[in-house]
Amino acid sequence: MKPGLLIVVVALMLGACRSREPLLPVEHVTLKGATVVDNGLLGWGPSDVQVLFTDALRQSRRFELLEEGEKDEKARRVKGAWALTLELPFTRESLKDGGSFTFAEVGVTLALERRGAESTDRYQVVGIGEVRVEGKEPEARRKAVREALRRAFSQVSEAAALQMAAADREDAALLQDLQSSDERVREFALHVLAERRNPASAPLLIRQLEEEDAQEVRQAIGALVEMKARAAIPALIELVKDQEIGFVQEVVFAIGEIGGAEAEAYLFTVAHGHDQPDVQAAAQQALDTLYASRKLATPEARDTDRAEH
Repeated sequence: MKPGLLIVVVALMLGACRSREPLLPVEHVTLKGATVVDNGLLGWGPSDVQVLFTDALRQSRRFELLEEGEKDEKARRVKGAWALTLELPFTRESLKDGGSFTFAEVGVTLALERRGAESTDRYQVVGIGEVRVEGKEPEARRKAVREALRRAFSQVSEAAALQMAAADREDAALLQDLQSSDERVREFALHVLAERRNPASAPLLIRQLEEEDAQEVRQAIGALVEMKARAAIPALIELVKDQEIGFVQEVVFAIGEIGGAEAEAYLFTVAHGHDQPDVQAAAQQALDTLYASRKLATPEARDTDRAEH
C-alpha cells in the first residue's frame, strides 16, 4: 500500500473511533402497571416483556446493561448509570378509518432517572407500535400485538438513547442542537435546557403551547413553571380561552406558580370576575399562594418583586 493511502486509511480509522459514541450505562429496568402484569391480548407475562425490552436495548448498540449479579459493584464504578421504568399504557385492537382490517396498537412509556450528587435527572420518552392483524384467529391477533410491542420498544430505545445523550451535553452544544434538521434532536435538547432552566429555551416552550397535542402542551407548561418564565404569562392567558374548566384551573395554578405583576393582576381579575365559580376559586387559591410566597421571600426578593410591579 502506498504511504499516502496508508495515512488516509489510518486517519479514517482514528476518526471513526473518535466519533463512536460511548455506551450509556443502565443500572436496572423496572416494569410497572397492570397492563404488564395481566394482559390477555399480549399473552405474555412480565418476565417475557422484560426480556423483549432488554433485547431491544442490546440491539440498539447504545446501552451498557449492567449485569444483575454485578450491578452493585458496577454501579459504583460506572458514573451516571440510569434507572429505567417501563409501562404499557395500552394494548388494543382497532379499526382505521372504517377499513375492513383491524390493527394491533401498543403504547409504551419509558421513564429515565439518573441520580447525581447534587440533583436528579428525570425524563420520559414514549413509543407507539402498530401492526395490521392478518387473521381473526387468536394466534394471529396475538402475533400482531407482539410485533407492535417490538416496534414500540425499538422506538423508545432509540428515543431513550437520544435523550440520555442530550443529558450529557453542555448547554452550548444543546443550543446548537436546537438548529438540527432532526426534530427528535431538537426536542430532546429542549427538554434538557428546560430542565436546567436555561433562558434560551423559554421562547421555544412558549411556542410549544400552540401545539395540538395536550401532553406536549402540559409538558411545556410544566417546564415554564419550573423556569418561572414570566414572559410566558401572556401566552398562558391566551391559552385558556374556550377551554374546559379543568384545564383552565391547571393553567391558573401554573400562572400563580410563575408569579410576577402580570400574573397577580390576571389572577385578581379572574378571582373576582370569572363566570365559573370553580375557576374563581382556583384563581383565589393561586393568588393566596402567591401572596404567601412573597411574604416568605427574602427582603431582596421582595424589593425586586415590587420593582417589577
